[in-house]
Amino acid sequence: MTMNFFRGVMGGQPAGPQPTGAETIHKLCDRVASSTLLEDRRDAVRALKSLSKKYRLEVGTQAMEHLVHILQTDRSDSEILGYALDTLYNIICNDEEEEQDENAQKQEEDLGVLFTDKFLGDSENVTLLLTLLEEFDFHVRWPGVKLLTALLKNQCNQVQGVILVSPMGVSRLMDLLADSREVIRNDGLLLLQQLTKGNAAIQKIVAFENAFERLLDIITEEGSSDGGIVVEDCLLLLVNLLRNNSSNQNFFKEGSYIQRMKPWFEVGDDNSGWSAQKVTNLHLMLQLVRVMVSPVNSPGATSSCQKSMYQCGLLQQLCTILMATGVPADILTETINTVSEVIRGSQINQDYFASVNAPSNPPRPAIVVLLMSMVNERQPFVLRCAVLYCFQCFLYKNQKGQGEIVATLLPSTIDANSISAGQLLCGGLFSADSLSNWCAAVALAHALQDNLTQKEQLLRVQLATSLGKPPVSLLQQCTNILSQGDKIDRRAKSEKGSKVQTRVGLLMLLCTWISNCPIAVTHFLHNQENVPFLTGQISENLGEDERLVQGLCALLLGICIYYNDNSLENYTKEKLKQLIEKRIGKENFVEKLGFVTKHELYSRAAQKPQPVFPSPEQMLFDHEFTKLVKELEGVITKAVHKTSEEEKKEEEVKKTLEQHDSIVIQYKDLIRDQDTQIQELREQVSTLSLNSEQMHNQIIQQQSQIQQHKDQYNILKLKLGKDSQGLSSSQGEGAHVNGLHSEELSQLREEVEELRRQHALQHTQLSDKDSLINTLRCGAAAAAQTAEGGAGGSDNTELLGEVESLRSRVQAQCAEISQLQTERQELIRRAEAVSSAPASSSESSTDTVKVSELESRLAAQTTETERLKEECRGLREGHAGLEQQLASAQSTVAIEQTEKTKLQQEVQESKKEQDDLLMLLADQDQKILNLKQRLRDLGETIDEDEDELDTRDQFGEDDDDDDEEDEENND
Repeated sequence: MTMNFFRGVMGGQPAGPQPTGAETIHKLCDRVASSTLLEDRRDAVRALKSLSKKYRLEVGTQAMEHLVHILQTDRSDSEILGYALDTLYNIICNDEEEEQDENAQKQEEDLGVLFTDKFLGDSENVTLLLTLLEEFDFHVRWPGVKLLTALLKNQCNQVQGVILVSPMGVSRLMDLLADSREVIRNDGLLLLQQLTKGNAAIQKIVAFENAFERLLDIITEEGSSDGGIVVEDCLLLLVNLLRNNSSNQNFFKEGSYIQRMKPWFEVGDDNSGWSAQKVTNLHLMLQLVRVMVSPVNSPGATSSCQKSMYQCGLLQQLCTILMATGVPADILTETINTVSEVIRGSQINQDYFASVNAPSNPPRPAIVVLLMSMVNERQPFVLRCAVLYCFQCFLYKNQKGQGEIVATLLPSTIDANSISAGQLLCGGLFSADSLSNWCAAVALAHALQDNLTQKEQLLRVQLATSLGKPPVSLLQQCTNILSQGDKIDRRAKSEKGSKVQTRVGLLMLLCTWISNCPIAVTHFLHNQENVPFLTGQISENLGEDERLVQGLCALLLGICIYYNDNSLENYTKEKLKQLIEKRIGKENFVEKLGFVTKHELYSRAAQKPQPVFPSPEQMLFDHEFTKLVKELEGVITKAVHKTSEEEKKEEEVKKTLEQHDSIVIQYKDLIRDQDTQIQELREQVSTLSLNSEQMHNQIIQQQSQIQQHKDQYNILKLKLGKDSQGLSSSQGEGAHVNGLHSEELSQLREEVEELRRQHALQHTQLSDKDSLINTLRCGAAAAAQTAEGGAGGSDNTELLGEVESLRSRVQAQCAEISQLQTERQELIRRAEAVSSAPASSSESSTDTVKVSELESRLAAQTTETERLKEECRGLREGHAGLEQQLASAQSTVAIEQTEKTKLQQEVQESKKEQDDLLMLLADQDQKILNLKQRLRDLGETIDEDEDELDTRDQFGEDDDDDDEEDEENND
C-alpha cells in the first residue's frame, strides 16, 4: 500500500529500487517550492501532511521553511493553508500515547521542542499565525488554534512574549470563545489555558477583554456543575486568571461575579447520583472560591471577598453542602476547607458559622458535628485534617469564639444532657488514638491563642479522673499524661512513634497556654514534679525521634523562666537558671532548644496555615505554634544566659523607665491639652478676622453711598441757585409775573418732593447705621471673649478704631442733614416771598384765580414741610440715642482693652511655662535614650517601633510649637 502511494505521488515510476522516505519528502519539498500551479503545490502539501507523522523528523527538517512560505503567499486558498497548518501541527505536537515507553516519549518531546525552537526562530511566524486565526474558514482556524496551543505547551514563555507585544494579539484569541462552532470554542479554551499560565500581564488583558462574563455564560449554558468537560476547561481558565493576581480578583469582585457563583452550589436533596465529571467540576468550583479568599492574598482583598460571599448567600450555600447527606467524601473535605478560608479572620462570617446547626434531632451545632468527626479515628485522615483547619479558622482572631469554646469546659456551663465542643476536645485529648490527641491539643491551643483571659479561665477546669479520687486540673492532667507517656515509651519501644505525636501535641498546648501568662506559669511550677520531669527529659541522651520532645521540653522550661513573676520561692528565675546550669548545662540547653526549628517538619508547617500532611505520622507541628517558637527562641536564650546582677540591673532600669515614662506621659497629656486650647483660640481669631473683614466691606459700601448723596446734594444746590437768580430778575422787571409764579411754584414742589425722598433715604441710612453699631457691639463682646483666651488683642484695637471712624461718619451725616434742613427753610421763605409779591399791573380775575390756586398749593407744601420737620426732630432724637450707645460701646471697649492686657500677660506666662516643660521633656528624653542604650548594652531587646513613636511625638510637638510661634509673629 505504501509503495503504491509513493508511485502515485511520483507519477507512476517503473518497478525497481523504490525511493526512501527522506528522498520522497525531498522531492515533495521541491515541488512545493518550484511548482507554479496552485493545484500541484496543494497536492504536494497534502502528501507531506500524510507523511508528517511517520516521518516526523524528515518532514520537520526539510519542509518547515516551505510550509511557512505557503502560509505567507497562498492566503487566498484555504485548503492549502489547512494542509500546511496540519502538517506543522503534526511535527511540533508531542503525541501523548500511553503505549509508548519512556524513551520513545522522551524522544517525541525532544523533537517537539526542537521544531518549536526552529519555528519560533522568526517571531513573525507567531504573528502570521495570529493573523490566520482571523480567517473564519473552519479548515484554517481550527488547525491554527491547535498549532498555537502546541507551541505554547513546548515554549510557553517565548510565545507569550510575542503575543503580548503583538497588536490585538490577545483580542484575536478571545474571539475564539465567541465562535459558534463548539470544537473551535473548546480548543480556544485550551489555548487560553496555556496562554495565561504564569503571566500576570496576559491574565489582566484577558480579564479586561470580558473573559469573566463569557466564561460564566458558557458555564451556565453547559449546565454548571452538571456540565461536561467544557465546564471543567472554563473553570481551569478562571483559576488561572485569578490565582495570585490581585488586580483580576478585585475586578472579579467589583464586577459582581461572586454573586453568580452561588447557583453552582445549589445541590438537590437527592445526592446519590454524582458522576465523576460533576465531582471534578464541583471540586474546581470550590477551588475557585478558595482562590478569592486565600490566606496568601492581601488582607484587605480577602476581607472584601469574604464580606461579599456572606452578603450574596454563598457562605450559607456552602454550609448547606457541609451538613447535607450523600455528598462524596472528597467534595465534603474540599467544602470544609473552602468554608474554613471563607470565615478565617472575618468576624461576621465566624458568627454565622457558629449559628449553623446540623439537620439532626435534636439539632446540634455544626462545630460540634465537625469535631466529632475530627476525634473519630475511623474517619478519613484528610477529612480530619480539614475539620481541624476549619476549627482553627473559626478561632483565628475571634476572641468571642475562643471564649465560647473555653466556656463549654467551665464547671458552671457544662450540660450533662448534650455534647459540647469542650467535652469532645477533652475526650480527644485523653483518648488512645495519638492522632486524636494531637488534633485536640492543637485545637485547644488555638482557643487560647493571643487571649490572656481564656488562658486564665482554662486554669479553672477540673477533671474527674476516676471514682473516689479528687478531681485534678486540666493543666495537671496534661503533665500527668506527658510523664506517663514517657514511662510507657521506656517499657515499649515499639509504641514510641505514636506516643511521640501525643507528647508533641501536649507540649505545644502547654507552651501556648503558659506563654505570656505568669499566673499559668505559677500553676505549672506549683506541681513539684513538673520541673524535675522537664530537666530529666532534656538532660538525657536519647535517639533521633526523642530530640524533638527534648527541644519542646526545653522551650517549655524556658517559658517558665522568661514569664516567671518570682511568686514561688523555690522556683524563681534565678533558681531555675541555676538548676539548668547544674543539671543540663546552658550550652546543652540552648542546643536542645535549637532542635525544634531545625526539624524538617517544622519548616513545612511554617509555610502555610492549612495542615496538609502526606501521612498521620508526619503531623507534628502547627503553623501558629511555629510563629510562637520563632518569637520565643531568641528571648529564652538571652534569659538563660543572664546573670542575677544583670537581672537586677534590668529590673532597676525597667522601673526607672516606667517612672520616666509616666512623667513623660503626664507632660505629653498637658501639652496636648494646651495644643487643643491653642487650636480653639486660633479658630476664634479666624472667625473674628472674618467678621472684621465683613464690617470693613460694609463701611466701604456706606462710603460710596455717602459720596452719591453728596453728588446729588451738589446738583440740587446748583439747581436752586439758578432758580433763585431767575426769580430775582423776573421780580425786578415786573413782566410775566403770573407765568413765573406758576413755573417757580411747580419747580419748588418738585424740589420739596426731592427733599422728602432725600430725608427718607437718610432715615433709612441712619437705621442701617444703627444696626451696624449693634453688630459692632456684638463683635466687641466676641472680642472680649477671645481676649480671655489669650489672643485677639490686635483685633479689638482694630474694631475700636472702626467704631470711632463710624461715629465720625454718622456725625458728618447729621451735619449734612442739618444743612439740608436749613436750605429747605430758605426755599420755603422764597416761596412765601413770591406768593406775596404785588400784582398791581394785572389785577384781572384770571390772575386772582391763579394766585389763589398757588396759595392753596403753597399751603399744602407748608403742611408737608412741617411734617418733614417733625421727622427731622425724630431723626435728631434717634441720633442722640445712637451717640449714647456709641459712648457705652466705647466704655465697654475700654474695659475689654484692660482685660486684654491682663490676658496677654497670662499668655506670656503660659508660654514661659511651656518652654520650661519642653526643656524638662528634652532632659527626660535624653535620660530615656541613655537608659535604653544601657538596656541595649545589657542585651535587652528594645521595641524599635516604640522608639520611633516617641521620637515622632517629640518632633511633632516641637514642630507644633514652632508653628504656633510663627503664626503669632504673623498676627
